[in-house]
Amino acid sequence: MIKVTDTLPNLDEASFKRPHLPWSALPKPSTHPPKILMLYGSLRVRSYSKLLTLEAARLLEAMGAEVKVFDPLHLPQPDAAPDTHPKVKELRDLAAWSEGMVWCSPERHGAMTGILKSQIDWIPLSVGAVRPTQGKTLAVMEVSGGSQSFNAVNQMRILGRWMRMLTIPNQSSVAKAFLEFEEDGRMKPSAYYDRVVDVMEELLKFTLLTRDITPFLVDRYSERKELADAI
Repeated sequence: MIKVTDTLPNLDEASFKRPHLPWSALPKPSTHPPKILMLYGSLRVRSYSKLLTLEAARLLEAMGAEVKVFDPLHLPQPDAAPDTHPKVKELRDLAAWSEGMVWCSPERHGAMTGILKSQIDWIPLSVGAVRPTQGKTLAVMEVSGGSQSFNAVNQMRILGRWMRMLTIPNQSSVAKAFLEFEEDGRMKPSAYYDRVVDVMEELLKFTLLTRDITPFLVDRYSERKELADAI
């Protein structure tokens, strides 16, 4: 058996603390509807990522969530406009408002679209003391024109981790999406539809479980140490 030393010479003891849930300091559980922001990654008139997003939004509302869907039309490319641009401000305000998000993208050239990526690139990790994404929940979905693929959702998972979000285990990937929607835009009953229901249900469960303890979840030793050094 390997003996582990009990000394930590490189540790800043003033910034270090044993992780434990401070039950006495927890607020009473929130009772308002979970706030979910939904982003999709296409500007086509008949966009299947948009149709899937709207179908998921209906499910979330039926489950008791408050849902807002951001329209990416006229959002400038990152760095092509100031952050005071109306669409940028709208997106950032919605990100700050939300407690969880849904990202849905078509798979294009084996990846998420630039439309979806541009939206995320406009959302910073922090704005002053406000963290628009950190500790919030995330569900990812994609639509494909051909056989089922997971390239876009896998990319979005990496991006969600970079944005320090709690990406739920379940996900949705709809193959041959042009066959899965009626002319009126509603999704047909299928195993794909059932999976979307599963994903939205799981997202709400994770959001309800974590939204009141986000400050605890994103409290980090390195940042406490950095703050102490700056004082």
